[in-house]
Amino acid sequence: MPKRTFFNLSDEKRRSLLKAAEREFSRVPLAKASVSNIIKMAGIPRGSFYQYFENIEDLYYYLVDIETEKRKILFIKFLKKHNGDIIQAATDLYKNFLEELPDENERNFFKLAMLNVTHRVETSFTKFFNGQMNLKSDNEIIKLVDKELLNITNENEIFHCINIVTSVALRNFIEKFTKKLSDEEALKNFYIDIKLLKYGLYKRR
Repeated sequence: MPKRTFFNLSDEKRRSLLKAAEREFSRVPLAKASVSNIIKMAGIPRGSFYQYFENIEDLYYYLVDIETEKRKILFIKFLKKHNGDIIQAATDLYKNFLEELPDENERNFFKLAMLNVTHRVETSFTKFFNGQMNLKSDNEIIKLVDKELLNITNENEIFHCINIVTSVALRNFIEKFTKKLSDEEALKNFYIDIKLLKYGLYKRR
């Protein structure tokens, strides 16, 4: 998490630093990323960087959390579109990433994150409800979900349902990049997984 001094910066300076970081992390994975490259692109002294962040990992995971929050906002949009159907909302979210993500740096950032996934990255991308996200949007999602569609006994289980669906999406993202699948192949595999998830693995007796 950034230090307070980072949030005291002007919007322009914060955006400049984050954009420089995104470019660096879209070029190489975290393990090979360089603070020197980031501060050079952002036009700030090295000392200033450490006034804003503890280290480069701190900055990287802050970007991961920002991207997660963007996906969460999109998920809410798709939930509204599909009248609370989390399967349809997650499917649109997956398609949006594959087909409509316009920024090359952002796409490459995701690609490298998936190719070098860590427990911390996986937790952030899959766990929409981790106690650190926007509580207002969490409550909005709970209200939007069509609970009649789900095999649940209480509202808390909605979180588990969404996290299961997003975990399936994450596994498919990783498979797309590790196996170098086309968007069409990745979508086909995702549809198979999501259909099994929706209707269950076992035949009904």
